[in-house]
Amino acid sequence: MAERAQDILEWNGPAIGLLDLDAFFASVEQLDHPEWRGLPVIVGGSADHRGVVSTASYEARRYGVHSAMPSAQARRLCPNAIWTQGNFTRYREVSAAVMDILTSETPLVEQVSIDEAFFDVTPGRFSRENPIEICRRVQTRVARLGVSCSIGLGVNKTVAKIASERDKPRGLTIVFPGTEGTFLAPLPTGAMSGVGPATERRLATMGIHTLGDLARADAKELRATFGVTGPRLVERAAGLERSRVAERAMPEEVKSVSNERTFDHDLTTSDEVRAAVLHIAAMTGRRLRRKELAGSTVTLKLRYADLHVRTAQRQLASPTNDEHVFGPVAVDLLGGLWREGTPVRLVGVGISDFSDGQGQQMGLFEETAESAGAHRDQAALSKLTDALRDRFGDDAVSYGRDLRFRDHTTGTAPMGKNDG
Repeated sequence: MAERAQDILEWNGPAIGLLDLDAFFASVEQLDHPEWRGLPVIVGGSADHRGVVSTASYEARRYGVHSAMPSAQARRLCPNAIWTQGNFTRYREVSAAVMDILTSETPLVEQVSIDEAFFDVTPGRFSRENPIEICRRVQTRVARLGVSCSIGLGVNKTVAKIASERDKPRGLTIVFPGTEGTFLAPLPTGAMSGVGPATERRLATMGIHTLGDLARADAKELRATFGVTGPRLVERAAGLERSRVAERAMPEEVKSVSNERTFDHDLTTSDEVRAAVLHIAAMTGRRLRRKELAGSTVTLKLRYADLHVRTAQRQLASPTNDEHVFGPVAVDLLGGLWREGTPVRLVGVGISDFSDGQGQQMGLFEETAESAGAHRDQAALSKLTDALRDRFGDDAVSYGRDLRFRDHTTGTAPMGKNDG
């Protein structure tokens, strides 16, 4: 029996894991507030200001609360919950510590969000150790940080992702090589990432309800319906996907830095919308300076009252992290996206296309000595404001545009996957 058990534990072929931190934001809050442990905790925006739940602890989930639920509904379901808007700086700190654990086990770590990462522990690539033992050790090391994770382990990303969701919290779901087809077959098509509600409905009209059905489907027929994605869906549903996990991105490889906020009332006047753009641009500028990044593409994002989203971009002459430079550009982009009176629910400002040479950020255009001096003064003011806020809190220094929005956002701060 011992020899047979040893044979069962042998791993032949690729070993891809997906680590998913359990109820991450809420878990960090319970770590930092021991008196909240065992109690329902909700991280999200205000129930009185159109907020949305970011994360609910497992105690709150027993009441039916889940991520992306309107905060007002969550409060009705769980009236005794502890609410917090969250500490995203702290969440990034804990997330970075978890990713450091993974990269100490393998250099092939691909972080896909603040609380999820794929990792490659294929035997013989960087270690001769059994991938299952590596996963167990990772879970133990993460637990020592004060949070927990669930891990799915399989031969490719699709299998690992689905497996990571099968047993939470603190689960380790292993799909041995050669068993992926059996594992996937009974699951609904919507269990596979990339199959949203609309695709799931279209597949159902074709008589395809499970991943097993999808694996047996005619790839040519699906190509006619879904284009090049169709055959890919068949391949993934059969467990035949071949995955590559990229090496962990270094800080300079962050693709974009952005901030966005939803307001508790729709903005309709030019004065309101312009002030909101500058307010969000200032938040983005501060984050850029913290990361020591400067970018040359400005993106403005608006979500209207009907939830329709539009974006616009503009290239700058040189990289910058100064909102006094890119903020007015973002305001100017309003001309192509918005008309006076159109209700705006959300405003976002992002910077991308980062430069390795940070010294360029002060010379955006060919300037006169007077204008160059003004830019230097504005940049110095931004850095001084950063220092005061770092020392005394975010409310220590505020512009008039900031004060008007202080109590008028929902308190829900979206987290971007590519946002460092």
